[in-house]
Amino acid sequence: MAELSYREAVARGIAQEMERDENVVFLGEDVAKAGGVFKATVGLLERFGPRRVLDTPISEQAILGAAMGAAMTGLRPIAEIMFADFIAVCYDYIANEFPKTRYMTNGQVSLPLVVRCGNGGGARFGAQHSQSVENWCMQFPGLKVVAPSSPVDVIGLLAAAVRDPDPVMFLEHKSLYAAKGEVPDGEIVDRLGTAKVLRSGADATILALGLMVPRAVQAAAALEAEHRIRCEVIDVRSLVPLDTQCILQSVGRTGRVFTVEENPRQLGWGAEVVSILADEAFYELDGPVVRITTPNIPLPAADALEDLAIPSVHRIVESVRRSLAA
Repeated sequence: MAELSYREAVARGIAQEMERDENVVFLGEDVAKAGGVFKATVGLLERFGPRRVLDTPISEQAILGAAMGAAMTGLRPIAEIMFADFIAVCYDYIANEFPKTRYMTNGQVSLPLVVRCGNGGGARFGAQHSQSVENWCMQFPGLKVVAPSSPVDVIGLLAAAVRDPDPVMFLEHKSLYAAKGEVPDGEIVDRLGTAKVLRSGADATILALGLMVPRAVQAAAALEAEHRIRCEVIDVRSLVPLDTQCILQSVGRTGRVFTVEENPRQLGWGAEVVSILADEAFYELDGPVVRITTPNIPLPAADALEDLAIPSVHRIVESVRRSLAA
């Protein structure tokens, strides 16, 4: 057992899969010699060499085009798009090419590739470098979407993503790279489409993703200590496929649901969860589902304004407290 930072876990997860399978290659801007702009890929070039760890030109279309071609010819590429916002530059691959290739070739061609991105805000990068884009990705049938919140989940879910036969968007949160956690020794492999119950409770269910997970856990602790409200906290982890069974079971225990979403409120992942609950758990609910989100605004670079926009521990506590008291 070792304590690793989230960024160290990224490098370990990539190395684990490259060591296991010589067909795994890694490419992106400044990922090799520089070790990544977030220093999450340090040491990979030295360990695996320039034929498998490749620095690319500053062209997101070239990166994903090369990854697609590599996957079609038998490799398992991991491609890095430095900031998740930049997938807008190569959106055609993500919307039209990756998720549809298996279908349009009648299963003759699969694309076992992973696109890693630095996702989310809180680091003062401004409106074009701070977006939480999971809702952009989850709308395309054939594309899987994962967002780990802890070092051990980074390694396990990355392994599952690399070994999956279909394209996976792997959204790492920029503001979690320095966060540390215990990681077991040896190979770590998780499973896509599984959520984790991080804290048990009987009064309400809080669903969170990415950076919002540690904030939800802190909020649940405060709610129990200060207001005797016991919340069950679920790390959603995987949006596509979504672990609806875990969510529905929790709703059956608590009767109240809160989603904590960093993405803008309009068309956020919580809206899909609300739709599912309305269809499958309406009579289990003791009150309306409450979505705690970022408003529909470009994220400001000013620290006080960015902190105000993104859901905080205090906002989660107050939203839950007021809703349950109503």
